[in-house]
Amino acid sequence: MSRTRRVFSVRSRTAVAAGTALLAASLAACGGGAASGGTAKSEMKQKPDMAVSVNLTGDQVKAGRPVTVTIADGKLATVKVTDAKGGELAGQISADGKTWTSQANALPSADYKVEAQNTDSQSATTAFKTSAPDQVNKVSINIPKGSTVGVAMPVSIVFDNPVKDKAAVEKQLKVTTSDNTVGSWGWIKDYSGKDRVDWRPKEYWKSGTDVKVQMNLNGVDSGPGGGMFVKDYNTEFKIGKDRRVKVDLDSKRMTVTENGQSVGTTAISAGTPGGKKASWDGKMVMMAKEGTIRMDSQTVGLGDSYDKMVEYSIRLTWSGMYVHAAPWNTANFGRANTSSGCVGMSDEEAKAFFAASQAGDPFEVAGQGSKGNPDIGNGYGEWNLTWEQWQAKSAAAGAPQTG
Repeated sequence: MSRTRRVFSVRSRTAVAAGTALLAASLAACGGGAASGGTAKSEMKQKPDMAVSVNLTGDQVKAGRPVTVTIADGKLATVKVTDAKGGELAGQISADGKTWTSQANALPSADYKVEAQNTDSQSATTAFKTSAPDQVNKVSINIPKGSTVGVAMPVSIVFDNPVKDKAAVEKQLKVTTSDNTVGSWGWIKDYSGKDRVDWRPKEYWKSGTDVKVQMNLNGVDSGPGGGMFVKDYNTEFKIGKDRRVKVDLDSKRMTVTENGQSVGTTAISAGTPGGKKASWDGKMVMMAKEGTIRMDSQTVGLGDSYDKMVEYSIRLTWSGMYVHAAPWNTANFGRANTSSGCVGMSDEEAKAFFAASQAGDPFEVAGQGSKGNPDIGNGYGEWNLTWEQWQAKSAAAGAPQTG
């Protein structure tokens, strides 16, 4: 007995809705044999064509949606959706075997091939193309890959364009840690006015924690006016030594601890009480060690009070509060707060402080004569909120995450 397998062309079926892609294939086999004294024939019944529909069809499909493959009759065994670059969309077949849905969205500017097979080993293929997005959104992240940061540093992501669908974007963000740190995303306005989302641990990080951040945003639509993301982002970093700084505006002293033990106290002069020259108070974070920089009072709305090069500068807020060397103010260290908002100290003390500090160290200011807490987006001010207040800023109803 011999068998032949023939694949027939695509055939339409009324069971499939108009406007969707239709795939069909058939499998037929026949055989015959002769017996002594006569001829007998047997036929195998032809199986019905396999037909599946795909929710995305054509050459100008809008990206940013999952791919759904539905079988007309029978059950799906496997589905494979790949792009021209070899990338594959992972997905899952439903419990009843009727549909397959991708876990991620179809990406923009991509050529996709859909290959499906049913439980009778029949197969079918089709293809579709996604169009380029009308507008592209991009992100900036505060922690470069491979960095070591202090125990207060949040993960902070700033978006080029507005994010209207915050829940859809937040869903694609994941923080993984080596010690299952509990934290939450929170949405705020950056000092620049752009949308920003930060991931803050419930409490300060533990020294030695390894952190990985995955931003699986490719193909995600950020909503009206924001555009679509066309790539994924990621970073990895480590939490360094547990070094904390506290400034007492009343005593004009700055105390530094490492692993809970005091490592020194320094005489300082902070911002002039009252008015714009007062220092911010509350919990801040050392944002970056900027070294020798030009400080011009006109750039922070203080007229022409000063314009000088300042050494050993570490940024505390976007609005211009720093801790730095201030040798011109030596007479007031430990005696009076007379600066234009920054925390200043001697060259010798500033040099040693700068060398030992790391971006991400917590910097807390307390005492009389301040101008209050800076806005959350003016630096990393989220530590001035309770854990419950911070969770409430998540687009996912503040659900805590274990990284």
